[in-house]
Amino acid sequence: MTNAPSARAVCLGLLEEILENGAYSHIALKRTLTKYQDLKKEDRAFITRVVEGTIEHLITIDYMIDCYSKTKVRKMKPAIRNILRMSVYQMKYMTQIPESAICNEAVKLAKKRGFQGLGGFVNGILRTMIREPERCALPDKKKDMIAYLSVSYSMPKWIIEVLHKQYNWETVERSLEAFVQVQKTSIRCNESKITPEQLEKKLIEEGVQVEKNQYLKGAFLISNYDHLNELDSFKQGFFQVQDVASMLVATCAGIKKDDFIVDVCAAPGGKSLHAANLLQQLDSTPDLKMRKGMVISRDLTEKKVGLIKENQERLQANNMLAEVYDATVHDQKLIGQADVVIADLPCSGLGVIGKKPDIKYKIEPQALSDLAKLQRQILDVVTQYVKPGGTLMYSTCTMNYDENQGNMEYIVDSLGFELQSLDPYLPENLKSTQTSQGYLCLVPGTHESDGFFIARLVKKG
Repeated sequence: MTNAPSARAVCLGLLEEILENGAYSHIALKRTLTKYQDLKKEDRAFITRVVEGTIEHLITIDYMIDCYSKTKVRKMKPAIRNILRMSVYQMKYMTQIPESAICNEAVKLAKKRGFQGLGGFVNGILRTMIREPERCALPDKKKDMIAYLSVSYSMPKWIIEVLHKQYNWETVERSLEAFVQVQKTSIRCNESKITPEQLEKKLIEEGVQVEKNQYLKGAFLISNYDHLNELDSFKQGFFQVQDVASMLVATCAGIKKDDFIVDVCAAPGGKSLHAANLLQQLDSTPDLKMRKGMVISRDLTEKKVGLIKENQERLQANNMLAEVYDATVHDQKLIGQADVVIADLPCSGLGVIGKKPDIKYKIEPQALSDLAKLQRQILDVVTQYVKPGGTLMYSTCTMNYDENQGNMEYIVDSLGFELQSLDPYLPENLKSTQTSQGYLCLVPGTHESDGFFIARLVKKG
């Protein structure tokens, strides 16, 4: 490709699109890397790391720039502040790149963008950072813990306050530290097609690095691969990308042969597929038409349901029906019919910030209460699908009390359910007083998983 821009120019364009214009990083990155697919592999890797890393550490980076610049980041021209941001990220987090090269490339990029007069400004800030690192000290931990944590782990202060309402400072800091660590890909073995031992062996043969998860036998963390779609084990449906916290939902549902299961907000289908795979393992009847157990997997849009169907086809989950349906609208034909309803509802996502750093910048405090209200609106509808004695699995990927324990209490107090212990389904290292009561709060840094909430509730007869 003769007219391809430099890797750093691509990074700058992406950062402007994401940080100035509000684009989602994963969508913008995917589109741009597809556009420039002829770039060298190392350039594509560089672009991905710089863009994702700059966004993840944005608060820390802006704090550092402000330590050295009389003109604060928010008042700089967009191109200049993003050149500085990506350069500081390289200096602080990609130490294998020579600092002089980072400075020189930053100045070149500023001039290419038409800011010849600001090349010296960019150069001066970056070189002063190199010469005088002591000028930028973290906020005093003893005087202002929230400011210290915000700058250290690039987390908005209000989210830290939300977390501290539920957890002590030590637990909060462990979670924030876990969010900024390199995130490996969590997968679930499709045990209706292959054993965990066989999958591990096959992945290793494909050159993938594999680590066992401590909670579930069929859960692994994988790394050292280029694209999932290039792995034969993925194409054959031997595994599904899914965090172990999400796997625990179907595990704790106590699924039995012939169960009728409804997953009301299912995309991209991890829990539905897990439930369908468990049913396949329980019923080995050769004739598919004779199998009674099935899963209805629903979500709001054709696009989301399309994702479910893609995964369903790959995993060959033929005991599952994916369909478009609004979870806030009653479906009369399902009332009192389901043995298990899985309600993993739209939430603030505070538990998965490590995998989706955009969340911490895009979500607003008001959204937490708005989401809790939406969740109750959905629960008012979908709890009616559970038959007497049937099970409701309520879960979220957040760490916000109102969305978690607050809604659990609402289900018990207002919707005719009672909590039932999770302990019969959990490994010993996850059991606690909470799990014996019927719910589990998973906390990054404390647990080897995303931040997640699971409650098992049974409908009173």
